[in-house]
Amino acid sequence: MLSGIKVVSFTHFLQGPSATQILADLGADVVKVEPPQGAFERGWSGPDAYLNDVSVFFLLGNRNVRSMVVDLKHDEGKAVLRRLIATADVLIESFRPGVMDRLDLGYEELRTANPRLIYCSLSGYGSDGPYRNRPGQDVLVQSLSGLAHCTGTADHPPTLVGASLVDQHGAVLGALGILAALHGRERTGEGTRVESNLLNAALDLQIEPLSYHLNGFPGNRSRSGVSSPFYKAPYGVFATADGYLTISLTSIDALSKVFGDPWFRTVEPEAEYVMRDEINTRIADLMAEHTTSYWTERFTEFNIWHAVVNDYDAVVADPQVRHNESVMSFDHPHAGTVRVLAHPVRYGGRRPGVRRIPPGLGEHTTEVLGELGYSPAEIATLLGGGGVRDSA
Repeated sequence: MLSGIKVVSFTHFLQGPSATQILADLGADVVKVEPPQGAFERGWSGPDAYLNDVSVFFLLGNRNVRSMVVDLKHDEGKAVLRRLIATADVLIESFRPGVMDRLDLGYEELRTANPRLIYCSLSGYGSDGPYRNRPGQDVLVQSLSGLAHCTGTADHPPTLVGASLVDQHGAVLGALGILAALHGRERTGEGTRVESNLLNAALDLQIEPLSYHLNGFPGNRSRSGVSSPFYKAPYGVFATADGYLTISLTSIDALSKVFGDPWFRTVEPEAEYVMRDEINTRIADLMAEHTTSYWTERFTEFNIWHAVVNDYDAVVADPQVRHNESVMSFDHPHAGTVRVLAHPVRYGGRRPGVRRIPPGLGEHTTEVLGELGYSPAEIATLLGGGGVRDSA
């Protein structure tokens, strides 16, 4: 879908590489510009997760891209980059604000040479403002944005989500902004600057609860495990005799029927939110009396919204996950067989696949230089001078 669109990527960590992978999955030609030591994610991986010394963190977010090594300490390297950017439709970067300007690669300077350039900056808090220079990292922003404070029970500390969902949502919003800007350029002929940051992404994830708060409807975390400060019971995880089930948005009448307990009918409709902890506690006591399979069968019979709480082994084996082909694999010359999540959207009933496995450091430097019009002799000179490097 994005065939013919060239993207130059100065990205690292998760937000940036994930955004560029979305574009690359859709067919864009993404050239990842890396320093001689390689992008951060090549040398770091969550629980020291490496497959034959190859970082899983790198493998999960860099498919379908090409790698080019440029040493920005060399004038020759900067000259190569300027020629590359002059041919690009999109530049995407995830440095701290001000870094690209200091490298003479800021938006105002580059758009003069390439007025059609879409310039996307991904940051922690935005390109300006009082937090401009703060470190922007997922759990820090979960805390700052209120997401951690509204998660968890009343008797426990604020709870962080067990995944880098703010990074990932920031990546999706960055890719969305780029796609919108490309569409706009078709009408105006002009590029623009796109900005996505983690703080905005974290707030956007809370569009519902924060909007309640902004309009005078304060909520409080539940003592009994209602998994939202704003929802009635039941809404959350309940222990069964042998596992856990989640129940969602069920009427008092339905609860009375499925549990065979007339107590629920004594709760007046206008008191359902006020009494949500009492309702939740009553449900928890009843749920503990029988197994997960018992309640699954009964909830299905009474059309109660529910789901088993899966661990990751169960997620991967889940029949709908398998049917959706949400997990894909590819063969890597060093890491071996690698399993990752597939592109999350289908187009014409199909998901984009892997055209290129995550590249080796500088694997495509010579290839990209040739496409930019450098002769073999010029390429050899550039490689010998250290301004650019290849995988050799």
